[in-house]
Formats: sequence, C-alpha cells, structure tokens
Amino acid sequence: MTDRAKVVVTAVAVLCGLAAVGLTVLALMVDLDTADRAASVVGAVVGLAGLVVSLFGLHRAEAAAGDGNPVEAAGARSIAVRGSIGYAATGDRRRGARPVDAAAVPPVPSGDAGGVPAGPVRSQGERSIAADGNVGFADTGDEGGAA
Repeated sequence: MTDRAKVVVTAVAVLCGLAAVGLTVLALMVDLDTADRAASVVGAVVGLAGLVVSLFGLHRAEAAAGDGNPVEAAGARSIAVRGSIGYAATGDRRRGARPVDAAAVPPVPSGDAGGVPAGPVRSQGERSIAADGNVGFADTGDEGGAA
C-alpha cells in the first residue's frame, strides 16, 4: 500500500470513530428520536460515499485490465508472461536444472520509450514460451537439463 493510501485509510478510520462517538453522545444527551434521525442521515451519507468509492474502484480496475494488450498462452504447456522470465521450463522429467536467479535477469519496462504500451504477448503452439521482456533460461524439451 502506498503512503498516500495509508493516510487515506487512517483518515477514514479516524472519521468513522469520531462519527460513532458523536452518535453515541447524541443518543445519551438528547432524545432517541433526534439521535435516530441523525444516525439515518449519517448512514445515508456513508452509504452514498461507499457507492462512489466502489464505482471509482471498478472504473480503475476496468481501465487497468482493458489496455488492449492481452497475455495469452494457447498451446499445450505454453507460457506467456508480461515482463521478464528468470526460468521457464515446459518439459517433463527434468534432471539437474537450476533456475536462474531472478535478480540476474534485468527487468524490461513494458512499452517503448514513448510510453506506448507493448503489444499483446501470445504463446501459441505446444511448449511455446513468450515474454515481453528478458528470458534468463527457457527449456521446452524433456530429459536433460542445465548443468
């Protein structure tokens, strides 16, 4: 969670706590009809705020998912990854294979220098491997393995 999100969550928690204390004091100091009306108004405002926040979150999730650049693996034992792959193997009966340290494979930012998102990452066909970045070690065969 980012620092800004932590501040927002903390502020909302404090406001909710203050509202609960305020409604409790209102119920104890004045008659229940007034406290009931105040609680109804506060509940309606909080409900509408929750609706706005959920619609905003839904809109952001759709925008992030709808970038038009899918990651698809269509073949048997195929692998498609947006980003870098340190180690990818689709074979059977691997012997002596040692994965590449993920830190040894430098990440490649998605898209070009102009900020345009990269195209689709598709891996089609049996045991195919596609990555929108660097591949440290990839093996699509059986038996054997890296020394």
